[in-house]
Amino acid sequence: MSDLICIGAIAGAFGVSGEVRIKSFCSEPTDIASYGPLTTEDGSRTFHITLTRPVAGGLGARISGVTTREQAEALRGTSLYVRRDRLPALPDDEFYHADLIGLPAFDTGGELIGKVTAIFNHGAGDILEISTNRHKSALLLPFTTAIVPNVDLAAGRIVVDLPDESE
Repeated sequence: MSDLICIGAIAGAFGVSGEVRIKSFCSEPTDIASYGPLTTEDGSRTFHITLTRPVAGGLGARISGVTTREQAEALRGTSLYVRRDRLPALPDDEFYHADLIGLPAFDTGGELIGKVTAIFNHGAGDILEISTNRHKSALLLPFTTAIVPNVDLAAGRIVVDLPDESE
């Protein structure tokens, strides 16, 4: 498990005075401002953010030291990370995406299916992308207890109950 968790990204400039648009990956989007300074993945830059208002596609924010549109635009695409120990502990049935990506996925019979390569959420719930050699393309499966009955972070694996291919 990584010591850093990506909790958002700078989507670009907003306005002309250095404000940025932030896309928050937190379950409560405004929580992104409550974890203290955020960093780049390599730790080379630190950002102190202050949320200003909701905007289309995210949240408006000011970043200390960013005062022009050009400076804000230069940050477009920057992922924002926080140390894991600054995040709240999760209930047993919830997981940080970063903890699931990379885990091997086994079927209920114990055979390796592949590994979790991404997690998507388009509004109706999380979808796991599992790369596999069994199929021509990656599997996209809903992250529900019916399909993923077991997530064992300690053992570093998930169990997937694949739907019957005839269904």
